[in-house]
Amino acid sequence: MQYRKLGHSSLSLSALGLGCMGMSEFYGTRDDQESLGVIHRALDLEVNFLDTADAYGNGRNEVLVGKAIHGRREQVVLATKFANVRDAAGNFIGISGRPEYVRQACDASLRRLGIETIDLYYQHRVDANVPIEETVGAMSRLVEEGKVRCLGLSEAAPATIRRAHQTYPISALQTEYSLWSRDPEDELIAVCRELGITFVPYSPLGRGFLTGKFKSLEDLESGDWRRNNPRFQGENFQKNLDLVRRIGEMAEEKGCTPSQLALAWVLAQGEDMIPIPGSSRRAHLEENLEALEVSLSPEDLARIDEVAPQGVAAGERYPEGGMKVVNR
Repeated sequence: MQYRKLGHSSLSLSALGLGCMGMSEFYGTRDDQESLGVIHRALDLEVNFLDTADAYGNGRNEVLVGKAIHGRREQVVLATKFANVRDAAGNFIGISGRPEYVRQACDASLRRLGIETIDLYYQHRVDANVPIEETVGAMSRLVEEGKVRCLGLSEAAPATIRRAHQTYPISALQTEYSLWSRDPEDELIAVCRELGITFVPYSPLGRGFLTGKFKSLEDLESGDWRRNNPRFQGENFQKNLDLVRRIGEMAEEKGCTPSQLALAWVLAQGEDMIPIPGSSRRAHLEENLEALEVSLSPEDLARIDEVAPQGVAAGERYPEGGMKVVNR
């Protein structure tokens, strides 16, 4: 396994982490036993970076991850998040960065995970009604108390990141980044590099679209959240299939799968990149990890830029409501 440093901390993270969201919600039928097997297999293969959140499955994902790492805590750098508030029925009811909520959410996550300290604690979405200094100040007090080791932000804008970092060192920024979501190249990545913040790309496989496994919307289960994603709908789906076809052709030439090419491209963007592809099947996990063996030459990277330039994807990355709460 290759390892990469987390911000200014002493933590070393596997170059590919494991996103656990889809194990509990959003992407079709749950299979907790297989998900436990995926996490155990990841640990066996020296993946040490696991990503969850209190919002995933309305707490169920943290319980699942906690069960999976029981007895293996020392092998894991564990990241979780707060701020997306849901009611008991699972309805999303808002975003909170209020200091008192930060503490409440952290304590609840620690209980569900069955651990004493969260290695990396993210604000999942920025609360526009609470100054970031107040939220990060509350997060920093959790560090002082030993409940959290490092702080992170997710989907924060450059100015927000700077203000947060002045309040307390931010170790990681988690934002969507892939061959069909290259917006962070405008400013976000540069700000993170200036401040020594690790960039953690989520959905580095375009929510599975870049794997080439989807040929029509009917390949997704009826309850799959992606059916509501603009990039999976109507003409956008067909246009994006053309991008996947071209990526697939390049992957075939390289002797790898489209997934491996897409992940190798993200990894090649810098040593400060630690993508967290989600996997709910052991076979997919193992396929993804083989991306670490794919070497891309400057010529390969230039070709990929031609095939998948910034803005190439058809459709926004979230429905309208979701777009209002990202990059702020």
